[in-house]
Amino acid sequence: MRTRAQYREGLSKMNKNLYFNGGMIDRLDPLQEGALNVMGLTFDAAWDPASKDLCTATSHITGETINRFNHIHQNAEDLHKKQDMTRFMVNKVGQCIQRCMGIDASNAIHAVSFEAQKSPKAKTAYHDNWLKWLERFQREDLVASCAQTDVKGERMKRPAEQDDPDMYVHVVEERSDGIVVRGCKVHISEASISDEILVVPNRALQKGEEAYALAFAVPSDYEGVKQIVHFHNYRKRDTYDRGIEYGYTDSYVIFDDCFIPWERVFLCGETQHGGMAALLFALFHRHSYSGCKPAMLDYVIGMGALAAEINGIEKTPHVREKLSKLIMTGELGYAAGYTASALSKPEVYMPGLGIVPYGPGSYIPNSIYANVGRCLTGEAVFHEQEILCDIAGGMPATFPYENDLTNPEIKNLLEKYLNRNPKIPIEEQIKFWMNFIDFGLSGSAPATLYGAYHGGGSPIMEQIAITSQYDMESKKDIVRAIAGMKPRSKKK
Repeated sequence: MRTRAQYREGLSKMNKNLYFNGGMIDRLDPLQEGALNVMGLTFDAAWDPASKDLCTATSHITGETINRFNHIHQNAEDLHKKQDMTRFMVNKVGQCIQRCMGIDASNAIHAVSFEAQKSPKAKTAYHDNWLKWLERFQREDLVASCAQTDVKGERMKRPAEQDDPDMYVHVVEERSDGIVVRGCKVHISEASISDEILVVPNRALQKGEEAYALAFAVPSDYEGVKQIVHFHNYRKRDTYDRGIEYGYTDSYVIFDDCFIPWERVFLCGETQHGGMAALLFALFHRHSYSGCKPAMLDYVIGMGALAAEINGIEKTPHVREKLSKLIMTGELGYAAGYTASALSKPEVYMPGLGIVPYGPGSYIPNSIYANVGRCLTGEAVFHEQEILCDIAGGMPATFPYENDLTNPEIKNLLEKYLNRNPKIPIEEQIKFWMNFIDFGLSGSAPATLYGAYHGGGSPIMEQIAITSQYDMESKKDIVRAIAGMKPRSKKK
């Protein structure tokens, strides 16, 4: 396993392909520092005796101890630990811990490549290729992002119907030594600070869309890959230091006639498995949200409770009611994820076939509960902000700038008039409100909300998954029996 310093050293040696605001930047550019700091925690935790058991695992390939963010789930306990590790890590920053995309994409590709290699028309040994890549991924303790979301072009048209075929990443040429791909993946979290990029399809595919049924891996600085980076950093402070410096990045990842050697290709043309790769990454990632979102709600609950205490209203009935709603949302999301882990099997739901075995035996979370947990917590993010706004009042929106708070001519006056609770030192109150503003009113706050709402699939996608996979007929049978109706006809 690597240390934080070794991870940063690896990034320092990478080629420059990051575009930002009209120029190009290095991977250790100061703009990346907040995100690098957060990612560094995932390395620290694997070495810390207090968290090592939670944040490491035993590789099923080599038998060696590896970072759990690089692990393939071998049983329900592995999924429980991934969920708890995610909550533990997010509690350290109050925001996304940034490394879940790699573990979720890895587990999806692990199953899909195994099934796709069985095809007599398989163009390469997909799963053998994958296992070689995975062994290095684990041994070198690499960070992987997942590029799934295509630009999609005209949203009501399928990939093959687009006027411009590049609206979905696709194969433009097959060669004896590999393939050439073109297209763009968007909103790709932490691609600019990852070692590798895992690419999976965006949606279910059908006949005629074989060129889009594609999974592969490339180094994030690979020739033919261009990243246009967007940063979500907090405003720098001069006096009131934060407990942790947080940052977040995402990229438009453009594959500009990018050559991929066959040994890095894990799927190429098998539309059935392309759709399954899209579904499985989303499923694993929604399960990760059952650790992430409850942890973010831990943070929101703490802010709401502290805002109420500073404002002197913590004992009022309406505050208790609002905090209880936050608690219920967070813990129901966690419970749904925990149940998804407990009911996990090496199985998936396939339309027309129901639940069937899939993959080499690695465990896949229960789809209904993973989607329920993600949908419950995803739909709530804007309501959470409404609750914080209600408890806090208007102060965060008009709070003085940091340098006004330290200006000797007005410092004492501002501290006098900002003080709302004589039992709490005014400097502590100031630090709290500045943190509150970072989370809810800063330049990066709306992007965080959009990410929390849409990441892993918008709520409508979870609703589709739930209703399409749920056994609705058995619930009708309950009503038929109680109502004295005739049983439904059983199809032969």
